[in-house]
Amino acid sequence: MAPGAPASTNLASPKLPPLRPLVDDGLFLCLPPMLTLKNISLLRGSKAVLQSASFTLNPGEKASLVGRNGAGKSSLFSLLTHRLQADAGDVEMPPRWRIAEVAQEMPETDTGATDFVLEGDVPLMAAYAAVAAAEAGDDGHAIAEAHQMIQDAGGFDATARAQALLLGLGFKPGDVDSPVNSFSGGWRMRLQLARALMAPGDLLLLDEPTNHLDLDALVWLEAWLVRFEGTMLVISHDREFLDAVTKVTLHLDECKITRYGGNYSSFEQMRAERMEQQQAAYGKQKEKIAHLQRFIDRFKAKASKAKQAQSRVKALARMEKIAPVLTSADFQFEFREPVNLPNPMMVMSDMVVGYAGQDGAPDKIIVSGINRSVLPGQRIGILGANGQGKSTLVKALARTMKPLDGTVQEGKGLAIGYFAQQELDVLRPDEGPLQHMIRLARDYGPQAREQELRDFLGRFRFVGEMVIQAVGSLSGGEKARLVLAMLVWQRPNLLLLDEPTNHLDLNTREALSMALNEYEGTVMLVSHDRALLREVCDEFWLVTKGHIEEFDGDLDDYQKWLLDQSREVARAARKNAAGSPAPAPAPAPKAAPAPASKPVAAAKPVAAPASGAVTPAQRGGSGDDRKAQAAARQKLADQARPIKKEQARVEADLAKAQAEHAALLVALSSPDLPVDQRADRGRRLRQVEEDMATLENRWLELGEQLEAITAT
Repeated sequence: MAPGAPASTNLASPKLPPLRPLVDDGLFLCLPPMLTLKNISLLRGSKAVLQSASFTLNPGEKASLVGRNGAGKSSLFSLLTHRLQADAGDVEMPPRWRIAEVAQEMPETDTGATDFVLEGDVPLMAAYAAVAAAEAGDDGHAIAEAHQMIQDAGGFDATARAQALLLGLGFKPGDVDSPVNSFSGGWRMRLQLARALMAPGDLLLLDEPTNHLDLDALVWLEAWLVRFEGTMLVISHDREFLDAVTKVTLHLDECKITRYGGNYSSFEQMRAERMEQQQAAYGKQKEKIAHLQRFIDRFKAKASKAKQAQSRVKALARMEKIAPVLTSADFQFEFREPVNLPNPMMVMSDMVVGYAGQDGAPDKIIVSGINRSVLPGQRIGILGANGQGKSTLVKALARTMKPLDGTVQEGKGLAIGYFAQQELDVLRPDEGPLQHMIRLARDYGPQAREQELRDFLGRFRFVGEMVIQAVGSLSGGEKARLVLAMLVWQRPNLLLLDEPTNHLDLNTREALSMALNEYEGTVMLVSHDRALLREVCDEFWLVTKGHIEEFDGDLDDYQKWLLDQSREVARAARKNAAGSPAPAPAPAPKAAPAPASKPVAAAKPVAAPASGAVTPAQRGGSGDDRKAQAAARQKLADQARPIKKEQARVEADLAKAQAEHAALLVALSSPDLPVDQRADRGRRLRQVEEDMATLENRWLELGEQLEAITAT
């Protein structure tokens, strides 16, 4: 960890590394570097993943890579990172480009979370290693150069940036130095994501970065990636996330890659239009081929028409055939009509959920004071940050854990269908899908023959030998489809869904959304998929600070509230770093569209002064009060004076740096500039840009300090 690094963090406006100038070894590059795949073919065993595939990404472009599960998206990432080699074709990218990606393995180390994230900054770690080597060799010149490397790598604020990433991704301030192996699997994957973002390099590869994030961390990540200035390629099945952070879509289908300019929604529209045009052209060509073939068949035996027939045979052979539109069959399913709809479904009275204490330890209460009713036909979205108790609440309602206190009164005939966030909570790894269905039909009904169960599983894409394949060997998406199949079979009237889309591709998510909208029962949904929440839910519950509140707003209001919360946390961190008391975080919103704080208890009424009376506040207080106020104002002015002085100096230095930067750009653009001078000025340009970034950050810090003093 860098010594003396500032501890302040800013979640609302995370600091990003500046774009590198287009300078390589001191030479100004006239053409920007690009990532290009040319006629790539890639085989995995006997299966073709790519065949003569090509695409180009320009510097700074943010692209999504989309396609059905199993199409080869992750294989393409492995190709870009040299874990796989192409069987044919070329992958071209600048040799000095650094590639950053999220490691998929779960780290096992007792290193602190902040240090673990810092280790992801390869240039910074190399600079620290250079310092250690130089000091060991007692080489003063090398020591100076190594410390310059640390400055160039942003070591002065590296710790603050690492902790800002951790807090933005949902870690609590008290966890930023906890050992990595003290976190659960999902939180370790967040650590891997923070480690990749710490030094995102020239090309950032993200494979399903949202799978382990809740909505507040997802909103923060979107803001970070929108501000990121490098080139990015992301695989995700979250439509709104892709729409927010990408402007280019690469579609991998039938071993080919097609580039579309636009986000995912634009891609869907353009692809539909292209498919429609291709199908129309295919139909016209099919009619033309049939017409030519009829002429050939009719006249090929006639001597007088033989030449014309032969000419049409050649024309038919030369014709470039238009392929018909072939797409993977859309996955569709539906929930069967519930047998009955109790009213109310359930009533929670003074309910407390959490975990019972062991060996005399006190109970760990997560959410208390729950007084809610669930009615037939409701569509309830459950919002809240990770760790607030959303899954705990759902487990208690699904009867997989008992409430610590209070009661849950269930309506007569209530039939619950529960989708667990961890599918293996309701699946047996050593059994196949068919065994699951046989046991489900036997224990819960309705009874069915084995062939009926096989046919039913076929509707969820379990065919042939897949019905007896051990669940433990299935992919995440296949496990999720099996849980959905089991839910449909049970014919529930209340669906409790805890992150049902984590491993589903976009087509299956769309099918789930349509099935839920047509479902006649009640839905309670926990999800970070905003598209699903928007399409399915018409009311929201917010789990926060150990309680459940009704959220009177939509998802846009919730996202605004999350950003406000992030700003409050950032202000608190800055004030704590300065030794000032931190304000309490903003309470949950109570009304849309602009959620506002509400007092916990009503204030006591204040008696109005008698007519003509003057209150002490109107007189300006006593003489002692006025002296105390004047002394306080003078103290604040004394505190602000050196900050304002430094801010003025920083502004002057920044103006000089900006002027030098502009002059260097003009000089480098001249074709007559000698090569040796071009190299020197290129290196100076890089240094000036880094100085500008440092000055801008310092100016912002000083402004925040003045704001804090003014608020006081």
